[in-house]
Amino acid sequence: MVQTTQESAVRNGVNTEQLFGTLDLVKQQPELGAFTFRARNQWINGPHNRSQIQNFYGASQEMERETPFILDAGEPPVLVGDNEGPSPAEFLLHAIAACLTSSLVYVASARGVRLNEVESHVEGDIDVQGALGLDDSIPNGYSDIRVGVRVNADAPREKVQQLVERAQARSAVFATLTQGTKVNVSLDD
Repeated sequence: MVQTTQESAVRNGVNTEQLFGTLDLVKQQPELGAFTFRARNQWINGPHNRSQIQNFYGASQEMERETPFILDAGEPPVLVGDNEGPSPAEFLLHAIAACLTSSLVYVASARGVRLNEVESHVEGDIDVQGALGLDDSIPNGYSDIRVGVRVNADAPREKVQQLVERAQARSAVFATLTQGTKVNVSLDD
Protein backbone atom coordinates (compact mmCIF):
# COMPACT_ATOMS: atom_id res chain seq x y z
CA MET A 1 0.00 0.00 0.00
CA VAL A 2 2.83 2.42 0.82
CA GLN A 3 4.52 1.70 -2.54
CA THR A 4 1.32 2.46 -4.50
CA THR A 5 0.80 5.74 -2.61
CA GLN A 6 4.39 6.82 -3.25
CA GLU A 7 4.17 6.01 -6.97
CA SER A 8 0.87 7.88 -7.39
CA ALA A 9 2.33 10.90 -5.56
CA VAL A 10 5.10 11.25 -8.16
CA ARG A 11 4.00 12.54 -11.56
CA ASN A 12 6.47 13.59 -14.27
CA GLY A 13 9.26 13.21 -11.72
CA VAL A 14 7.57 15.69 -9.37
CA ASN A 15 6.42 14.66 -5.89
CA THR A 16 2.96 16.21 -6.07
CA GLU A 17 2.31 15.77 -2.35
CA GLN A 18 5.43 17.85 -1.66
CA LEU A 19 4.40 20.35 -4.39
CA PHE A 20 0.93 20.89 -2.91
CA GLY A 21 2.37 20.90 0.62
CA THR A 22 4.80 23.65 -0.39
CA LEU A 23 2.00 25.66 -2.01
CA ASP A 24 -0.16 25.33 1.12
CA LEU A 25 2.71 26.28 3.43
CA VAL A 26 3.63 29.39 1.43
CA LYS A 27 -0.06 30.37 1.34
CA GLN A 28 -0.14 30.16 5.13
CA GLN A 29 3.25 31.83 5.62
CA PRO A 30 3.92 34.14 2.63
CA GLU A 31 7.34 35.15 4.00
CA LEU A 32 8.57 31.64 3.07
CA GLY A 33 8.18 32.58 -0.59
CA ALA A 34 10.93 35.23 -0.53
CA PHE A 35 14.13 33.93 -2.17
CA THR A 36 17.44 35.58 -3.06
CA PHE A 37 19.50 33.63 -5.58
CA ARG A 38 23.19 34.42 -6.03
CA ALA A 39 25.98 33.87 -8.51
CA ARG A 40 29.65 34.80 -8.16
CA ASN A 41 31.62 35.46 -11.32
CA GLN A 42 35.33 35.76 -12.00
CA TRP A 43 37.11 36.85 -15.15
CA ILE A 44 39.60 34.32 -16.53
CA ASN A 45 40.97 35.76 -19.79
CA GLY A 46 39.58 37.64 -22.76
CA PRO A 47 35.80 37.14 -22.75
CA HIS A 48 36.18 33.88 -20.78
CA ASN A 49 34.70 34.07 -17.29
CA ARG A 50 33.34 31.59 -14.78
CA SER A 51 30.34 31.72 -12.47
CA GLN A 52 29.80 29.69 -9.33
CA ILE A 53 26.30 29.13 -8.00
CA GLN A 54 26.08 27.57 -4.56
CA ASN A 55 24.27 29.42 -1.80
CA PHE A 56 20.93 31.20 -1.70
CA TYR A 57 18.37 32.50 0.75
CA GLY A 58 14.98 30.82 0.72
CA ALA A 59 12.20 29.61 3.00
CA SER A 60 13.41 32.09 5.65
CA GLN A 61 16.94 30.70 5.87
CA GLU A 62 20.34 30.60 4.22
CA MET A 63 20.89 27.46 2.17
CA GLU A 64 24.01 26.06 0.57
CA ARG A 65 24.37 23.27 -1.95
CA GLU A 66 27.02 20.73 -1.06
CA THR A 67 28.60 21.06 -4.50
CA PRO A 68 28.53 24.34 -6.42
CA PHE A 69 27.44 24.62 -10.04
CA ILE A 70 30.28 25.94 -12.20
CA LEU A 71 29.36 27.67 -15.45
CA ASP A 72 31.90 28.93 -17.97
CA ALA A 73 30.97 31.68 -20.41
CA GLY A 74 32.82 32.98 -23.41
CA GLU A 75 32.25 34.10 -26.96
CA PRO A 76 32.64 32.44 -30.35
CA PRO A 77 35.74 33.28 -32.42
CA VAL A 78 33.70 35.58 -34.67
CA LEU A 79 33.15 37.74 -31.56
CA VAL A 80 36.82 37.57 -30.50
CA GLY A 81 36.48 34.58 -28.17
CA ASP A 82 37.71 31.00 -28.12
CA ASN A 83 34.44 29.11 -27.44
CA GLU A 84 35.27 28.65 -23.75
CA GLY A 85 31.56 28.34 -23.08
CA PRO A 86 28.21 29.64 -24.29
CA SER A 87 27.96 33.40 -24.60
CA PRO A 88 26.02 35.21 -21.87
CA ALA A 89 23.33 35.92 -24.48
CA GLU A 90 23.06 32.17 -25.13
CA PHE A 91 22.77 31.49 -21.38
CA LEU A 92 19.74 33.81 -21.41
CA LEU A 93 18.11 31.60 -24.06
CA HIS A 94 18.89 28.54 -21.95
CA ALA A 95 17.37 30.27 -18.90
CA ILE A 96 14.05 30.98 -20.61
CA ALA A 97 13.85 27.48 -22.13
CA ALA A 98 14.69 25.83 -18.80
CA CYS A 99 12.27 27.98 -16.80
CA LEU A 100 9.39 27.42 -19.23
CA THR A 101 10.08 23.67 -19.21
CA SER A 102 10.23 23.47 -15.40
CA SER A 103 7.05 25.54 -15.11
CA LEU A 104 5.30 23.30 -17.65
CA VAL A 105 6.32 20.16 -15.73
CA TYR A 106 5.04 21.60 -12.44
CA VAL A 107 1.75 22.76 -13.97
CA ALA A 108 1.15 19.43 -15.74
CA SER A 109 1.98 17.49 -12.57
CA ALA A 110 -0.38 19.61 -10.48
CA ARG A 111 -3.16 19.17 -13.04
CA GLY A 112 -2.75 15.41 -13.33
CA VAL A 113 -1.34 15.35 -16.87
CA ARG A 114 1.32 12.74 -17.63
CA LEU A 115 4.08 14.08 -19.85
CA ASN A 116 5.93 11.73 -22.18
CA GLU A 117 8.28 14.27 -23.75
CA VAL A 118 8.86 18.02 -23.71
CA GLU A 119 11.25 19.78 -26.07
CA SER A 120 11.73 23.43 -26.83
CA HIS A 121 13.80 25.45 -29.22
CA VAL A 122 14.68 29.05 -28.59
CA GLU A 123 16.29 31.61 -30.84
CA GLY A 124 16.89 35.30 -30.43
CA ASP A 125 17.97 38.11 -32.71
CA ILE A 126 20.72 40.54 -31.74
CA ASP A 127 22.43 43.16 -33.88
CA VAL A 128 25.83 43.39 -32.17
CA GLN A 129 26.43 46.89 -33.55
CA GLY A 130 24.58 48.16 -30.46
CA ALA A 131 26.67 46.11 -28.03
CA LEU A 132 29.88 47.08 -29.82
CA GLY A 133 28.99 50.78 -29.57
CA LEU A 134 29.10 51.22 -33.34
CA ASP A 135 25.55 52.52 -33.76
CA ASP A 136 23.65 54.05 -30.83
CA SER A 137 20.38 53.81 -32.76
CA ILE A 138 20.56 50.00 -32.57
CA PRO A 139 19.34 48.64 -29.22
CA ASN A 140 21.87 46.67 -27.20
CA GLY A 141 20.38 43.21 -26.62
CA TYR A 142 17.81 40.93 -28.10
CA SER A 143 15.23 42.54 -30.35
CA ASP A 144 13.16 39.37 -30.58
CA ILE A 145 13.12 35.95 -28.88
CA ARG A 146 11.09 33.06 -30.24
CA VAL A 147 10.26 29.92 -28.27
CA GLY A 148 8.71 26.81 -29.76
CA VAL A 149 7.53 24.02 -27.46
CA ARG A 150 6.71 20.46 -28.48
CA VAL A 151 4.81 18.44 -25.89
CA ASN A 152 3.84 14.78 -26.04
CA ALA A 153 1.36 14.19 -23.22
CA ASP A 154 -1.57 12.02 -22.26
CA ALA A 155 -3.98 14.90 -22.86
CA PRO A 156 -5.79 16.49 -25.80
CA ARG A 157 -4.03 19.31 -27.67
CA GLU A 158 -6.31 22.00 -26.20
CA LYS A 159 -5.40 20.88 -22.65
CA VAL A 160 -1.69 20.89 -23.57
CA GLN A 161 -2.10 24.43 -24.98
CA GLN A 162 -3.59 25.49 -21.63
CA LEU A 163 -0.59 23.94 -19.84
CA VAL A 164 1.83 25.86 -22.07
CA GLU A 165 -0.04 29.13 -21.47
CA ARG A 166 -0.10 28.54 -17.71
CA ALA A 167 3.63 27.67 -17.72
CA GLN A 168 4.32 30.95 -19.53
CA ALA A 169 2.26 32.82 -16.93
CA ARG A 170 4.21 31.15 -14.08
CA SER A 171 7.74 31.37 -15.55
CA ALA A 172 9.89 33.76 -13.52
CA VAL A 173 12.42 34.14 -16.35
CA PHE A 174 9.69 34.86 -18.92
CA ALA A 175 8.23 37.50 -16.59
CA THR A 176 11.66 39.04 -15.94
CA LEU A 177 12.33 39.37 -19.66
CA THR A 178 8.90 40.62 -20.69
CA GLN A 179 8.00 42.84 -17.72
CA GLY A 180 11.42 44.32 -17.17
CA THR A 181 13.39 44.23 -13.96
CA LYS A 182 15.37 46.96 -12.30
CA VAL A 183 19.07 46.02 -12.28
CA ASN A 184 21.50 48.01 -10.15
CA VAL A 185 25.23 47.77 -10.86
CA SER A 186 27.73 49.17 -8.37
CA LEU A 187 31.49 49.21 -7.97
CA ASP A 188 32.40 47.25 -4.83
CA ASP A 189 35.46 48.06 -2.72
